[in-house]
Amino acid sequence: MTTKIFWLARSGLGIGTATAALCLAVLPLRHSSAAAAAGVHPGPMSRTDAFARAETLTALGRKIFFDPSLSASGLQACASCHDPSHAFGPASAKPVEVGGGEHMDRPGLRAVPTLRYLQAVPSFTEHYYDSEDEGDESVDNGPTGGLTWDGRVDHGADQAKLPLLSPFEMGNKDAAEVAAKLRRAPYARDIEAAFGATVFDNPQEAFDAAVEALGTFEQSGPDFYPYSSRYDAFLAGKATLTARELHGRQLFEDPAKGNCSSCHLSEPANDGEPPQFSDFGFLGLAAPRNMAIPANTDPGYHDLGLCGPQRTDLAGHSDYCGLFRTPTLRNVALKKSFFHNGYFHSLRDVVSFYATRDSDPGRWYPKNSDGKVRKYDDLPQAYWDNLNQDPPFGRKPGDASALTDPEIDDIVAFLGTLTDADLLLEASGH
Repeated sequence: MTTKIFWLARSGLGIGTATAALCLAVLPLRHSSAAAAAGVHPGPMSRTDAFARAETLTALGRKIFFDPSLSASGLQACASCHDPSHAFGPASAKPVEVGGGEHMDRPGLRAVPTLRYLQAVPSFTEHYYDSEDEGDESVDNGPTGGLTWDGRVDHGADQAKLPLLSPFEMGNKDAAEVAAKLRRAPYARDIEAAFGATVFDNPQEAFDAAVEALGTFEQSGPDFYPYSSRYDAFLAGKATLTARELHGRQLFEDPAKGNCSSCHLSEPANDGEPPQFSDFGFLGLAAPRNMAIPANTDPGYHDLGLCGPQRTDLAGHSDYCGLFRTPTLRNVALKKSFFHNGYFHSLRDVVSFYATRDSDPGRWYPKNSDGKVRKYDDLPQAYWDNLNQDPPFGRKPGDASALTDPEIDDIVAFLGTLTDADLLLEASGH
């Protein structure tokens, strides 16, 4: 069904609208008006009604997404951290954003990720079977999927709940508090029109309605996955890459050099779907500890990703500690902080870190008073075996780097071709 949805989107319907509509259109309803106010869970409906409802919820979700009145401070909307001009990621270079409560003084724990290109992320599973042949299920790729750094939620509506109720984001204490604010919002009548006149009688239903609308908006193709980069045009035979960009692509895909495409898939899938630049798996990369995150001033605190502390159901899996989900590299050139802890602020530094993490650890990690490098300083040694050692990692201190400086520059140039056209226009001031 992926290809079918993709071609619906390319026909102008939008992948998100197509996805939402096809999921809703299970059985036909007798009257098209039945979808107008069908409640939070309207059940099956005709294809026409399903597409109409998806468009209605997209428009409503857009209003909710940009509404700061839903936060405890009245100053922070979803868009405050997920800026449309920055691929629905943060506009600032801060490692974590600050929010929560009336005074906006609660720092977060992780860098804010982009919301673009999440539509293809599968639900989380500990055992993902897939291969390049897309039919051979003999290879267990391990933990894969989920929409957050630790994969703890699978659906856009569930993801939308997190910032609304987080004490260091929008700071609402419960669903009822959000529902009360929704009832006072200028689009409250739109919520009633979409979900029924009695939706506000039950605060939980009103809350569920809002996050469903947000999740539907975040499936809007033109906003969240336009596939309009120059690299997409190049794959379609409608654009060219420079010699430097082509060399960067070669290095990106070369298993003996960058080996980036082993996790950041750069070729279209066999069904024609554009490359997502992520396999959605989990890796341990040992980004240096970022002391700009207030939580890290406690030497006993470690963000271990898949095994906690924000995710709790896998706390007993020591082999998962230090693993974080591989993000897409689409629009990566617009980012101002990188990795789950926002340690790096330069894309070139990120590629250099990959190339020299193990061959020159003193470049990245602090030293003890005796001069010994404290490598992997944000991961307890008990979990070092979880770290990725595939090329370009796995070298010994003093070994030659996997990539020369000019090669790093060429990979960065290639990554610049992954920026969507609308964002390039905004960046250029047009």
